[in-house]
Amino acid sequence: MTSPKQALAQTATSADAAPGSQPGAARPAHGRGTPPPSGPGSWRSRLYRWDMKASPYAFVTPFFLFFGAFGLIPLLYTAWYSLHNVQLNDLDHQTWVGFDNYQNLLSSDFFWNALKNTFTIGVISTVPQLIMAIGIAHLLNYKLRGSTMWRVVMLTPYATSVAAATLVFVLLYSWDGGMINWLLDFVGIDPVNWRESDWGSQFAVSSIVIWRWTGYNALIYLAAMQAIPADLYESASLDGANRWQQFRHVTIPMLRPTILFTVVVSTIGATQLFGEPLLFGGLGGSKGGSEHQYQTLGLYMYDQGWTIGNLGKASAIAWTMFLLLLIIGAINLLITRRLRKSQ
Repeated sequence: MTSPKQALAQTATSADAAPGSQPGAARPAHGRGTPPPSGPGSWRSRLYRWDMKASPYAFVTPFFLFFGAFGLIPLLYTAWYSLHNVQLNDLDHQTWVGFDNYQNLLSSDFFWNALKNTFTIGVISTVPQLIMAIGIAHLLNYKLRGSTMWRVVMLTPYATSVAAATLVFVLLYSWDGGMINWLLDFVGIDPVNWRESDWGSQFAVSSIVIWRWTGYNALIYLAAMQAIPADLYESASLDGANRWQQFRHVTIPMLRPTILFTVVVSTIGATQLFGEPLLFGGLGGSKGGSEHQYQTLGLYMYDQGWTIGNLGKASAIAWTMFLLLLIIGAINLLITRRLRKSQ
């Protein structure tokens, strides 16, 4: 015999079933990825198949359009300019010179000086920056009060504009009345003319880069540290490792891919360094000082193209920088492959 509850359940199931279907039959589920119930030759079916094939291309098309308009075409046009003698005040007259711009570039002392300054400032700014970023990330990785606030504070210098940050540092490194020289005089050290000295100017420019990018890299390291399994730290703690040993033998090895990424990105940024030295030098910023003591490749390209007006040589400098970035990317690829094989 069927109880009243079972009879009510069977009645509800029969009522929910679609007309013409058996009681208790499951309804077909429709969603994205499921073709419409109409026949294969209907217009809805053809529209569905066309949508599934064309939608991915439609989504990525805007990127390629913008990249072609603002990236690829200017890059190829710059390569064409680098093979010509083109002046800024007479763009309609172009003279084919082949690779003369590159030969003149390699024989120029100013180019090698800019390359050396770029390398020096890159090393001075990148190495302390990444070391400090790892240390800050290691501290933020612990449970601290107001951890969200500290992370926002770390990201604040990155959100600050280059002009505002450089203006503050210009005041700090001022020859007369600057806070840095005041502190040096307070401890008995003679003031330094930061703009005119070789190492002083390069250190001053590097300090701006360090201040702006340390917090950004610290957050990248912090995200990588939080992805490290806690079991590794527990095993190391059971083996008697203190926090410093855990940091050396657990954290650093697990951060190798992230460290390599930040080194490559920082190196690329140092190769393209432009805003900080330009604004630090004031009116003659494109020269990189009275003796070009902190003129980078970016400043040298700007000076040749917009101050002197030799767009052909400036384009050759741009392509030389592009080739340097390709070399850096190739080195990164080789090191990454070796790290994967070692693991």
